[in-house]
Order: sequence, then structure tokens, then C-alpha cells
Amino acid sequence: MLATDTMTVVTRPGDAKTRISRPRGGRSSVGRAAQTRAAWVLLLPFLAVFLLLTALPVIASFSMSMTDISVRELRDPLSVNFVGLDNFIKVASNPAFQKAALTTGLFVILCVPATIAMGFVLALLLNGVIRRLRNQYRAAAYLPVIANIVAAAVIWQYAFAPSGLVNGGLESLGIDGPNWLGDPQWAITTVVMLGVWRNIGTAMILFLAGLQAIPTDVYEAADIDGASTTRKVFSITLPLLRPTMLLITVLNTVAFLNIFEEPYLLTAGGPLSSTRSIALWVYEQFGFGNIAASMSASFMLLLLVGIVATVQFRVLRPKH
Repeated sequence: MLATDTMTVVTRPGDAKTRISRPRGGRSSVGRAAQTRAAWVLLLPFLAVFLLLTALPVIASFSMSMTDISVRELRDPLSVNFVGLDNFIKVASNPAFQKAALTTGLFVILCVPATIAMGFVLALLLNGVIRRLRNQYRAAAYLPVIANIVAAAVIWQYAFAPSGLVNGGLESLGIDGPNWLGDPQWAITTVVMLGVWRNIGTAMILFLAGLQAIPTDVYEAADIDGASTTRKVFSITLPLLRPTMLLITVLNTVAFLNIFEEPYLLTAGGPLSSTRSIALWVYEQFGFGNIAASMSASFMLLLLVGIVATVQFRVLRPKH
């Protein structure tokens, strides 16, 4: 017997209420069950790939990070000894890792605001100010994102060499160029510039999408009220771009917390370890055969990324 629900109908004031029974849970429940099965069928391939290529390796790596595994034990991983959190404690107290963590934090502090600010300015220019050759300018601004990082790093090495193009241009202006890649302070500056250059295009595209989603009648109403361009940017554009700003901030923060290619290809972490990031330190430890230390540092970096992203989502999320 099918379950039924009732509906009360009143024909005229004063008349008795009439209860009409109708079947419930028939075709609708069957349809929902079919949709659920179809959804699981479509989801199973992704779950299988995620389980085999992501979840299981992460679990295995985390398990190995709590052992004394080294290069000798790679052929026989079951012969290792469990050491608990000793590897994490040793990594956290390692001066080289601490310096790499501070350098990574410096990269985030310098690169994220610069990338967001420059991407926002480019998006504003390409959305309203620049009229001619707009698509060409957009493609040129996005070119660093799709450019090969190895080729870009080689070009930057030649450009920022002591007798390179940059110092040559400065010398023509009567300015002595610094040792961009040999001085610790200038090496950090060069790596930051390369990182910002590579990520401006992504920020610009996302800001452009957000700007084009803002209704034009909002700006028209502001023009009628006599609002200046600066007032419209701070009172209309930025508040309405808050979800976009959150996305760009989180993406860039995660990217620069995991920065690796720029310092590795430009300076190899030098000079004097001034540009060595956490990811580069992990890579070097793995190359040295310190498998347990590299795994432990990897999970510490993963935990840091998760905490920072969670805080940013809570602080920067739109308030309704």
C-alpha cells in the first residue's frame, strides 16, 4: 500500500472541511532514487582517481613521516621504526627550516598585495579606460601566466646579470645597477618581481570578470549623485568585488606559500639561503636523502596552507 498525505479543502464559509487523500512518494521518490544512482555513477570515476592518486599517497606519506625512513629503507619500507612526532619536532627546531619559513612568509607579505593591487589596476584600465587594442593588451598581460617558467627564468637571469639588460639601462641613466642575483636583499627583490610578474595576469582576468558583473545602473546612479571616480571605486567597485577579492587573495596566498620555481630557477635558494622557501627546503632535503624530514616538512606546509586559507575565508568572506 502506498503512503498517502491529506489536503484540506474548504468550499464555502461554514461548510465542513473535506479531506482529500492523494498518493505520496510514488513517482517522485523513484525519480529521486534514479537521480541519486546516476550521480553516484558519474562521481565514482573521480572518487577512484582521487583515492588512488591523492588520498592513499597522502596517507602513506603521513605514516612514513612518523618513522625513521631514509634512502636505505625505500626498498623495504616495512623495516622502519615508528618515532611519532620526533621528525616534526626536529624540523620545527631546525634553524635552516625556520629561516626558510621566514623567507616564505616574506614572499607572501610582499607578493600577494603587489599582485592584487597591480592586477586590480590593470583590470580597471582594461575594463573602462583603454578602448583601442583592448584584447591585445589583455593577451599581453596574461602572457606571463602561460609562458614557460624555465624559459622566463633564463631570460630574467640574463636580464638581471651584473652586465645584463637592466643594469645596462640603469647605467645609461647614470645609475650604478646592483648585483640583482648576488646580493641577498636584491635577490629577494628579483624573485618577488618574477613571482608578481607571473601571477598578475590571473588576478587581472578574475578582476575583469568581477567588474563586468557589476550592474552599470549602479554607476549611473552614482554619476547622477555627483560621485567622483575615486568615490565610486571605494564605495561601489571594491565592496561589490569582495567575493572576487577573497578568491584572488586565497589563490595567491596558497601559491606563494608553495613558491618553488622562482627561487629554484633564479638563485637556487641563494645567496646565503636568502631566497630558500619551505618548498625548496623540502626538495633539497629529499635530494640529500632526508626522506623523513622532507615528508614532515611537507605536511607542516600543508597544515600551514590550510590554516591560512581557512582564516582568510572567515575574515574576507562577504557579510550579508
